[in-house]
Amino acid sequence: MAQPFGSLLALLLFISYLTTTMATAAYNVVDFGAKPDGRTDAAKAFLAAWAAACGSNKPATIIVPSGGFLVSQALFSGPCRNTGMRMFIKGTLMAPAGYGDSTQWITIKYMEGLSIYGGTLDGRGQAFWACKNARRSCPYGATSLTIGQSKNLLLSGIKLVNSELFHMSIFASSGITLQGATITAPADSPNTDGIHIQMSSFVTITGSTMRTGDDCISMGPGTTDVRIENIKCGPGHGISIGSLGGAAQEAGVQNITVRSVEFTGTQNGLRVKTWGRPSNGFVRGVTFEHAVMKNVENPIVVDQNYCPGIVNCPGQSSGIKISQVKFNDVQGTSATQVAVKLDCSPSNPCTGIELQDIKLTYRNKRSLSYCKNVKGTASGVMIPPSCL
Repeated sequence: MAQPFGSLLALLLFISYLTTTMATAAYNVVDFGAKPDGRTDAAKAFLAAWAAACGSNKPATIIVPSGGFLVSQALFSGPCRNTGMRMFIKGTLMAPAGYGDSTQWITIKYMEGLSIYGGTLDGRGQAFWACKNARRSCPYGATSLTIGQSKNLLLSGIKLVNSELFHMSIFASSGITLQGATITAPADSPNTDGIHIQMSSFVTITGSTMRTGDDCISMGPGTTDVRIENIKCGPGHGISIGSLGGAAQEAGVQNITVRSVEFTGTQNGLRVKTWGRPSNGFVRGVTFEHAVMKNVENPIVVDQNYCPGIVNCPGQSSGIKISQVKFNDVQGTSATQVAVKLDCSPSNPCTGIELQDIKLTYRNKRSLSYCKNVKGTASGVMIPPSCL
């Protein structure tokens, strides 16, 4: 009988752990004073273990054993003497009850060549969400895991749960690979995006499951050369490029591939979203393909008239130039009659939009498509009929 994937992954990680620890220096956070009791702040112990590993002359391994470790806040900073650091996490890192004015909980910065295997980061955001939902005066909220100004990082098998705000943020980094991740928060938790990418390149996200209260994955200005593949998304707001155009001077987004994603009960599926106001940004070279929609409100949507609350942009037009965006082999069910919506800017119409083999049905009614200020082509099966 075949081993379940989770058991096989655990075995492979354990073998890798044994092989690694025999050849490198190993630092167990418990030896530095961390207590797996879920009550004693282990931040100093974690940072002490990090400092020892970072200062090692040979590849080093940090070990976080089973148990719950309360970590108030931690910045794991480089550069380190070695670029072969690994961290094996079997336990759970638990956030404090509140962060005050801090906007980040666990941060990795200025690192190169770090690999992290396993582990759970519990942001314990329930009290923060309740405060926001009650419209009280609340702290800003924190991102659970921030990767900044780093390159060539691997995160494998990590679990992120109940972050106050974004679960993970990748900023000003390159060569970041995330595989086998699980990201979970209630559908009604506000602004709990799974992963947000900005000003970063060569990011790969594969084989992961995301159930959140906002975008499963969002891509902001300056995001380039991204591959997203084999993702299960839902509930949540889908996979989005944007929102873009928040500033008049803004870096563009290009060379994005989103492939083999299953969306279940999400607000959106594949989305490009820009503010309806001037900007010099752009989106080009994007491929969305082999997607399955299960009762998704807006399966395919380009919205260049984003203006929440009708504030700061009434009557204006998006300056973001969108071109060379392809939607190929998108199938399933729409929860609304308009299954394909391409609502582009009057001053900067979308160009080079391709629709190929789209099959999106809506209950027992005919599904519809909507196009405005868009130029492109359609081929293959077209349900709903193309408006291009």
